[in-house]
Amino acid sequence: MSKDTKSVVDEFHQAVNMTPKELEAWLDTDESQSVGQKDGDDESIGHKSGRRIIELLEKKDDYSDDDLSHMKKVVSYVHRHSAQQPSGDLKDTRWYYSLKNWGHDPLK
Repeated sequence: MSKDTKSVVDEFHQAVNMTPKELEAWLDTDESQSVGQKDGDDESIGHKSGRRIIELLEKKDDYSDDDLSHMKKVVSYVHRHSAQQPSGDLKDTRWYYSLKNWGHDPLK
């Protein structure tokens, strides 16, 4: 694995702090499906990303360029969205739900 690839994979695993099992269970909830932008589809972009993240977490190596590109997108989203943290109780917010769709539980 090249140094650049390792860097992307490491950043991805730092940003995504949910296990595949936790993320899969979360994606099955009404809360998970209640947030996010829909791109002419019934499923939001973040929800689709969550399903892709599960696949990436289960992969150990041999990442394609598309895999690495999605990992970068996830890292960018988690960093950008985390910076917009609202005040107060976060548990039942769209902000919290959205981050969890992208594999990051800010309350962990």
